[in-house]
Amino acid sequence: MTLKVEGDPGYGSVSAGGRFADLDSSESVPLLIPDIQQRQHVWKPLNREELLKCAGGPGWKKFRSRLVLCFWIGWLIMLGTAIAIIIQTPRMESPSLHWWQRDVFYHLQPAHFMDADGDEVSRISRVSEQLPYLKSLGVGAVILEGLFQHDISPTNLTEIDRNLGTLVQFTQFITESRKAGVRVMLDLCELDLFEQKSGNDTDVWSGPSEHIQYSLRYWLEHGVSGFGICDTDAAFSAKTLMEWNVLMQEFNSQDDERILMVRQTDNTLPALNVSSIAVNGSLVELVIKSLIPASHHPLSPTEVAEAMEASLQMPQGDWPSWTVGGGVPWELHRAILVLIMTLPGTPIIKYGDEVSLVQDLDQPYQPLALFHSLSQSRAREEALHFGRFTFLSFNASMSPSSPNSTATPPLAFLRSWGCVHFLVLFNLGSEPHTLDPDWAPSLPEGGVFVTSTGLDRLGPVSLKSIKMQPHEAIVIKLFESDNS
Repeated sequence: MTLKVEGDPGYGSVSAGGRFADLDSSESVPLLIPDIQQRQHVWKPLNREELLKCAGGPGWKKFRSRLVLCFWIGWLIMLGTAIAIIIQTPRMESPSLHWWQRDVFYHLQPAHFMDADGDEVSRISRVSEQLPYLKSLGVGAVILEGLFQHDISPTNLTEIDRNLGTLVQFTQFITESRKAGVRVMLDLCELDLFEQKSGNDTDVWSGPSEHIQYSLRYWLEHGVSGFGICDTDAAFSAKTLMEWNVLMQEFNSQDDERILMVRQTDNTLPALNVSSIAVNGSLVELVIKSLIPASHHPLSPTEVAEAMEASLQMPQGDWPSWTVGGGVPWELHRAILVLIMTLPGTPIIKYGDEVSLVQDLDQPYQPLALFHSLSQSRAREEALHFGRFTFLSFNASMSPSSPNSTATPPLAFLRSWGCVHFLVLFNLGSEPHTLDPDWAPSLPEGGVFVTSTGLDRLGPVSLKSIKMQPHEAIVIKLFESDNS
């Protein structure tokens, strides 16, 4: 702002050399002096050209390189920490299983397959036609019983019963079973495999002859996966088992192992006169034991429950492979099927076990669907393959719906692997049972139904609200609370 002053020419004039001699008669005087330094520090946004010029400077390049370096160092630290946590965390390593530990065995007699159509098809060929059906059930091995006549001579062990088919048909059956992924086992139980010589006062068993060795080698060359004998046979001896084991080792390979199985007829196997090193080897890979003791009459539900409880409480060393054994009431057939498929050991299913002995007119295919459900669960669940077994006992809180009833008490056990538990419950009696809310406080409270004998239980479940129906078996998958 400038103030312009115009004075009178005569006003304020002084002589030369006076005080105002240098001033013009008319001049502009600035009243406000601008702050030049403040004006220079006013912030203004950079335009595109200025921004590109500054970004390419050495300061920005140094800052960006350090920022990227800090990012990668932090990322590597997090990666190393995660790897260390994974390595130090205890893991449940799945054991390597042999094929006879994974597969479901199916025990049948070719003589049961009758020529109903009258087309003169051999029984061996009838069995061959069932291979796709057996594979659909999850069966991995077939045990053929009754293939040889009981009065067969040891020299004719390569000849099968002519009423079942020819040798050519049987070798063709082995070939087709191999293609279908089903192994074939030959049951030699109760066959006279030894030559008998007459002594002075007693009969002398000469032991396995060269003809038996030749016969076993013959079937092994044709693709048979092993043989079965009884613990009461004369062949069940340390010497014979060693000789047979050496023979089968010749045909073993990494993908095709041959085995010897023994059917146990008593509570324990007879002792073998052999060192512990040999016994702990692989003289017998598979031991089959009947879950229900043999009886001349069908057992009652109470007797079946007592037999089951005795088997479940046996010492848990090397679990045998289970088969049903004695007669079971038809109303317990499905519950026993659940038991066989969920116990430790290889399940041995007899011909017809996958279907009910007495068909339900309303649901005729229910037992077959139950077998499918159990087979699929066992195939994909590690806990049902090699999980540890825990027998669960019930106390007095487990009571039937009728106060004065003498119903059969329920049974239960647990299969566990890692954080996953399979709870298997059985009510073999004719009275419903309601579980007390505090019957198993150490178990996870919730889970999901896997299957049941009625195939009518689905979805999530709480252990505090289960009411078991008569003759029912239930399989429940439980999870730990922090992994549910």
